[in-house]
Amino acid sequence: MYKDILVHLDGGHRDAIRIKAAGELAQRFGGRLTGLFARAENQGLAVIARRGSEAFEAAAAESERQFTETVKDLGIATRWWRLAHGEQSHVLAETAIAARFHDLVIVGQHHADKDAPEDLIEQLVLQSGRPVLILPAVDTYPTIGTNVMVAWNGGREASRALHDSMPLLEAAGTVEIVSVRAQQRAPDAVLPPLNIVEHLAQHGAKVTREVLAGEDIGVMDLLLSRTFDQGCDLLVMGGHGGYHLPFFKGAGTRHILKHMTLPVLMSH
Repeated sequence: MYKDILVHLDGGHRDAIRIKAAGELAQRFGGRLTGLFARAENQGLAVIARRGSEAFEAAAAESERQFTETVKDLGIATRWWRLAHGEQSHVLAETAIAARFHDLVIVGQHHADKDAPEDLIEQLVLQSGRPVLILPAVDTYPTIGTNVMVAWNGGREASRALHDSMPLLEAAGTVEIVSVRAQQRAPDAVLPPLNIVEHLAQHGAKVTREVLAGEDIGVMDLLLSRTFDQGCDLLVMGGHGGYHLPFFKGAGTRHILKHMTLPVLMSH
């Protein structure tokens, strides 16, 4: 269960939508919601001095007001935190550290006018050790996790993401497992008949399965296309890092982060 949820805020125009979605998840699981204001500083002198500029302080005050106003009628426990300044390495490190003390961290997809480090999401996925729910920079999210697609290749990251999303999978109306790569196992070994659909069925998840061929970057577009065709409101997948890694590794993760149009839950 997600009993302690953290939502990242940067004072941008999408914050209220993100707070509402996070608050409704906290309400669903009977949990607490913490709003964390962590924003990149735009003024050089403030960065050097490691203090908040006037604009930074004004954004923090507005963020607190907006958070309080949005969650006041949800009937959940809440708290609001802020970082002292917006030097980029400070924002990345402290947000990842805060995430480690929560069950789930919620962030917004990066976009052109977003006042947060561009690699914040990737660093949270790789460094926080927690599941990261990324909400797209378009539209609203009337539901999250009622019709779920899980990208599965039998790897460590995929397993971590699947099990980190189990509270949502157990309650979902539909869960589809999409295999983008066969799990590699020794051909001459006598091994148990592993079956991820059977495993999820033990948790009460309503699962179907489809196997897709291919291992290049086009698989990411295939996943996104299928989530759209199936009307999914959540994609679950393992997150990978490393700019030198091809295909389903780091490049695939960043491709999803750039082109996603639905909520995506990633774990590493």
